[in-house]
Amino acid sequence: MATHDPDLRKELDATLQTRKELGPEYESELVESFMEKLAGTVDLRVRRQLAEQQVQVARGARPPRPAGGGSDFWQRFGVAALSLVLAVPLSAVAAVNAGLPGLLVCWAGIVGVNAVHSASLRNLLRRRTERRDGEWD
Repeated sequence: MATHDPDLRKELDATLQTRKELGPEYESELVESFMEKLAGTVDLRVRRQLAEQQVQVARGARPPRPAGGGSDFWQRFGVAALSLVLAVPLSAVAAVNAGLPGLLVCWAGIVGVNAVHSASLRNLLRRRTERRDGEWD
């Protein structure tokens, strides 16, 4: 749904009416004049939106994330994938050199790394949520 600017609509109507009165020989000048006014309106809207975003950032709000997850998902996925990739050779080395106790220690370390990472990420997300909830509107 497009946003309609009543002032811009009036300008367009006036330009079209002027074109009817003056004839087609002044059409390019009229179109150019209207385009300059349109560009000014667009510039004003862009500046206003940027100013609103700067105010939100100054208040501590984060810009909206693009749809499709975000960096938290990819960070968790990366650690999990790396753990699985490294688990195979580490398990082999541990089992060959230390047997079942070495294999158990190896997997305890892998699970521990993932647990610490998950807990620290959960802590970070909780702090972000608390910060957002405490903001003034």
